[in-house]
Amino acid sequence: MRKGNDYILKLRPWSLSTFVVALLAVVLATATQEMFASFGMQFYFAGFVPAILIAGLMGGAPAGAFATIITVPIVWWVFMPPYFEFGWPTAADYDSMAMFLLSSALLVCFSQLYREALAILRK
Repeated sequence: MRKGNDYILKLRPWSLSTFVVALLAVVLATATQEMFASFGMQFYFAGFVPAILIAGLMGGAPAGAFATIITVPIVWWVFMPPYFEFGWPTAADYDSMAMFLLSSALLVCFSQLYREALAILRK
């Protein structure tokens, strides 16, 4: 079997390194989102979806859930108006958060299933 995706199973769920990988993915997504926001693009959660997928694939469901949980307050505080304060979200903001949480839950579940399938194939 190919050895091209061995790095995915090297990190163990619930280890400190998985949460560090998730945090780094969210920090990189925040920087990317800030770059897009400086050009006037208001896609609040779009830059964070790949970070959730990377965290879920690399560290399993705990890391993906951790990345999802820390993403929502970051986006709410930094990218949604009023900027750099926690104001009451509008109905559209609630919808954006709900859709992000739903899609993130699906991403985390599918990435965990992928990790489990890889582990079975390795045996």
